[in-house]
Amino acid sequence: NNHITIQRQLLCCLFRENRSMNRENFQSRLGFILVSAGCAIGIGNVWKFPYIAGKGGGGAFVLCYLIFLVILGLPVMTMEFAVGRASQKSPVKAYQALEKPGQKWHIHGYITVIGCYLLMMFYTTVSGWMLHYFYLTATGKFTGLDADQVGGVFNEMLSQPLVMAFWMIVVVAIGIFVCSRGLQNGLEKITKVMMIALLAIMVVLAINSIMMDGAAEGLKFYLIPDFERMKELGIGYTIVTAMNQAFFTLSLGIGAMAIFGSYIGKERSLLGESANIAILDTFVAIVSGLIIFPACFTFGVSPTSGPSLIFITLPNIFNHIPMGRLWGSLFFIFMTFAAFSTVLAVFENIISCMMELTGWSRKKSSLVNLFGIILLSLPCVLGYNVWSWDGFSIFGGAVLDLEDFLVSNILLPLGSLVYLLFCTSRYGWGWKNFKAEANTGKGFKMQEWMRVYLSYILPLMILFIFGYGIYDKFFA
Repeated sequence: NNHITIQRQLLCCLFRENRSMNRENFQSRLGFILVSAGCAIGIGNVWKFPYIAGKGGGGAFVLCYLIFLVILGLPVMTMEFAVGRASQKSPVKAYQALEKPGQKWHIHGYITVIGCYLLMMFYTTVSGWMLHYFYLTATGKFTGLDADQVGGVFNEMLSQPLVMAFWMIVVVAIGIFVCSRGLQNGLEKITKVMMIALLAIMVVLAINSIMMDGAAEGLKFYLIPDFERMKELGIGYTIVTAMNQAFFTLSLGIGAMAIFGSYIGKERSLLGESANIAILDTFVAIVSGLIIFPACFTFGVSPTSGPSLIFITLPNIFNHIPMGRLWGSLFFIFMTFAAFSTVLAVFENIISCMMELTGWSRKKSSLVNLFGIILLSLPCVLGYNVWSWDGFSIFGGAVLDLEDFLVSNILLPLGSLVYLLFCTSRYGWGWKNFKAEANTGKGFKMQEWMRVYLSYILPLMILFIFGYGIYDKFFA
């Protein structure tokens, strides 16, 4: 009996070793943190967070945001990582490895792939905008233009499908090429350099902005809590906005984080790793405000939300400051890196899922997705010109807005709810299994007292976010 037991143990060890050898892994913990943070960090951190923070009472909004980031974002991110690490599978197959026989949780695995494709159908185009504006700024195309002419450049770009398609294809081609080289030699190596450069550029840009004449007024508006301004907007509205921003900033619910959980070892607990990623994401969001508000207040312009801030207001500012061409080029390189880090992370998810679904090699999956993602991204490009239609006005005016609505308001919150229920319900993977996986390794641990909150209160909060998003879009 002892002999048989030893043989079984050896066979189990060999099986685990073989599975580990076949599964790619991050070369370092830093690589995992930077790649995961890169996935979370996106253009929303730059063109949305500073504006809503300033409008919502500055430091008062930031405080609400940080609270909701801890009680909303961290638990769901930890659950995504746990599902990935325990299953050692991509999101499309992860549920099948953990669910009980006969259960249907794995259906959400297929929906996560759809979500990733849908996200890339518009995110690649917006990333192309950043590259295009870097090119325009670096080559001096804005030099000598007045404010109206700078604004006209953005509208001119939207009216030219060939220009937008070119930059979109460049983004897709570079992203697929990087991911085709493998996890360590492609995604991890490039993202490490890109993210470190992004953080360095942000610090340089922030220091430059803080030296401007209107910096004190801008920083006061941005960082000092102003509860009167918060009341003007509505305390309830500000709190809900902070909740939404904290939830959506981490790109949870479509398996974008689960895939990276499948690439890491058991040395560190997952709550601690989630906290590190959330800190980096928050750093980028807050420093973006340090870049934008001093510049806006120095030149007396409103820090408006959305594309107009990035593509109209800031190029005008760079046009009127010393060495503006340099600072503008650095800014759009920073924006390109912020967008591209998300593109690379989601491409890795898509390629990995396709490999597991079809048995294809990484090279073949990359090649098929190169053409597939380009074709799927064309409606977003054409939605501003050839395929423009008034029917999209309820979503914002273009195909991009419809695609963004489907991802942000439906797939992310409902997908997060599925991960949450799977990890806490006895009809899913279950609390004990999740807690054991999440707490394996050094670092912060999930506590037993958290179970009631995660099982009964957090699902209601996510349902509220989902319901509010639908109400705000169609009925407000």
